[in-house]
Amino acid sequence: MTHEEKKTAKIVEELTMFFFALEASYIDTRIERKEKRITIRLEADFSPFYADKLSHLDHYLNGQKNDGMGDIYWELAGSGDPGESSQLLLIGMMIDRAEIELDADRVRLTLYRQI
Repeated sequence: MTHEEKKTAKIVEELTMFFFALEASYIDTRIERKEKRITIRLEADFSPFYADKLSHLDHYLNGQKNDGMGDIYWELAGSGDPGESSQLLLIGMMIDRAEIELDADRVRLTLYRQI
């Protein structure tokens, strides 16, 4: 497994744990690799009780990038408590951009990474 594949697996692991912490009963993940780009698609439901935790997803995933930090700390993804915003910030540093569709009890994420 290459370094980039391990990073992708860590991103998927962290997002899966994040949505389990939001009491998801449905999580669907798809990874597509084409040439120098990886696309991660995730769809999940969540308990409406946790809707406030999703209100800042765009800030965490599309915030200011720091490639150096992402390269250094990517192995820490998945090591914190599920649902911690610091883990989402780390994912945001590991991706180029995120598209987020948020409904009352379902979210769809599309994450893009250049490799």
